[in-house]
Amino acid sequence: MKTILITGGAGFIGSHLADKLLNEGYYVVVADNFCDYYDVSIKENNVAHNLNNPCYKLYRADIEDMAALKAIFAAHNLSAVVHLAARAGVLPSISNPADYVKTNVLGTLNVLECMKESGCKKLVVASSSSVYGNCSAEKFSEDLNVNEPISPYAATKLATEQLCYTYHHLFGTQVAALRFFTVYGPRQRPDLAIAKFAQKILQNESIEMYGDGSSLRDYTYIDDIVSGIVAALKYNNTDYEIINLGGGNPITLKVMIQTLEECLGKKAIIRQKPMQQGDVDKTVCDWQKAHRLLGYVPQVGFRQGLAQYAAWLKEVLKIKPI
Repeated sequence: MKTILITGGAGFIGSHLADKLLNEGYYVVVADNFCDYYDVSIKENNVAHNLNNPCYKLYRADIEDMAALKAIFAAHNLSAVVHLAARAGVLPSISNPADYVKTNVLGTLNVLECMKESGCKKLVVASSSSVYGNCSAEKFSEDLNVNEPISPYAATKLATEQLCYTYHHLFGTQVAALRFFTVYGPRQRPDLAIAKFAQKILQNESIEMYGDGSSLRDYTYIDDIVSGIVAALKYNNTDYEIINLGGGNPITLKVMIQTLEECLGKKAIIRQKPMQQGDVDKTVCDWQKAHRLLGYVPQVGFRQGLAQYAAWLKEVLKIKPI
């Protein structure tokens, strides 16, 4: 039985990935610091259903804590690492860049050092579409220049990719760096737009629309992201790749809000605000490389995914269907 370490495995993407890997017969080790960036009880709920599974081991550990990481690597014969742990969010990275560098860059360095020392060679690491900055290309492909990140968060994700390449070059670490495009779905972080808007709409509170509503996002349903991560874990044909994972059908902010209203059965009270610092105008994923290397094809359309998210949220909030 292969053993996989998921850093950040109690979060939105990590907890879904843990469920998928357990269902596929892997032994799953999770390291998560349960930080208070958002309500810690959300992460507790994400992991609760797996705590009694004999093929699941949870460590409350921070990737900034080298001693704790070394202990985890020493306790398990790891086949691979999926490195998802990071400080998330563009806006807070502008006001608090030092902590983003410590977690996202130095924390990644700690993971890479532990892999080197333990002999674990396979790494799937989360990057972000934010590395493309305000790219003018019609579609964002992996061969575009990404030397102009417009937030400290984006800069740390770019640094993560570069560090991973360095360890691939020096020590033979096999790396798939996956650039995620706006992931949404059940268990989504409450600070992200869809989750924040949905709860406010259901509670008859106003939502803030930044800009004129024309900004574009390439939304990707959680099941599609997880399928891409699992495919990257199984991929062995090349030793270092940067790969986009997205939905391939960008949606304007206005259309996102309208679709959310339809799925929730309630109208939004909208307050228009200026664009936020560090926000990009658009993200448009070219996922052809993922298709070519991983067989990746996004399966869940935006309206379908949003309807599934809305149904899940109503169940969590105990709201009867309308």
